[in-house]
Amino acid sequence: MLEHGGRLQRAIREYAIAQDDWVDLSSGIAPWPFAIPEIPIRAWARLPETDDGLEQAAAEFYGVSQLLPVAGSQAAIQALPRLRRSGKVGVLSPCYAEHAEGWRRAGHRVRELSEDQVEFYLDSLDVLVVVNPNNPTGHKLAPERLLEWHAKLAQRGGWLLVDEAFMDNTPGQSIAAQTWRSGLIVLRSFGKFFGLAGVRLGFVLAERQLLQLLAEQLGPWAISGPTRILGQACLLDRAAHQLQIKRCAEASARLAKTLEAAGLKPAGGCDLFQYLELDQADELYEFMARRGILLRLFSVTSSLRFGLPAEESDWQRLTQALAEYRKEHP
Repeated sequence: MLEHGGRLQRAIREYAIAQDDWVDLSSGIAPWPFAIPEIPIRAWARLPETDDGLEQAAAEFYGVSQLLPVAGSQAAIQALPRLRRSGKVGVLSPCYAEHAEGWRRAGHRVRELSEDQVEFYLDSLDVLVVVNPNNPTGHKLAPERLLEWHAKLAQRGGWLLVDEAFMDNTPGQSIAAQTWRSGLIVLRSFGKFFGLAGVRLGFVLAERQLLQLLAEQLGPWAISGPTRILGQACLLDRAAHQLQIKRCAEASARLAKTLEAAGLKPAGGCDLFQYLELDQADELYEFMARRGILLRLFSVTSSLRFGLPAEESDWQRLTQALAEYRKEHP
């Protein structure tokens, strides 16, 4: 299993700090969860049904005519590679590591590419995988460029797979509405924007035939009844959407300024996190962890991802810890 953020229980054991004493900034998840609606007993007692309104609410939210709910976009990341025979897959890297791993496990030949290498290799690829905004760097690619890549792939029956897990905060930059095009697949994650990663819900946006093949691969009742009710309520709460967009943007901008004030200028980020490249990334990670602040460390690239603090007290602890670090590392 690959390493991921959110490993708070391990940090509790390793640093002997009680759970309530941690500021967990290790995951790029909005720290303000949407309200949980009342879940009727029938949702627990009956098998889930697919005509309860979830798909319609999600289609309206994403601006598409068809989609497939999945148990978190991770389920699609693992299943989609099984829908194609073995081929050549490019993964724009660094990015969420499960993408390259999923295609390798399914027997595909995977080449991890930088952005400036894509044009050179594109004609030799069967599939190109892009995370936009990127995780962990926060880098965004223009919709026009993505659609140009898709057009070249589609001419040969190829796919462009775009993981938009962090796109809900900036929906105007999404290519979701273009997924009627053959060979264009967009993944959307529910948990990050809505702050409810524990419910395990995501959506695949693509042409109908591909969605049917994926649904057959995943099998019936992929989404639990309670999750379907919760997801629909959150997707329809438009006032809460605007509030979440606003406060995430403000918090991310504040986080960038907080890091800069400590002499740690972010190398990237989006409205759900900031990304820092630092030769001493592991040292800063350890320094913060000893003070009960959990970050996401990427050892291979010597970088860190900072999620958004939820409370003013969390901001104060982060600011104080950064000041202490700067004092020890002028």
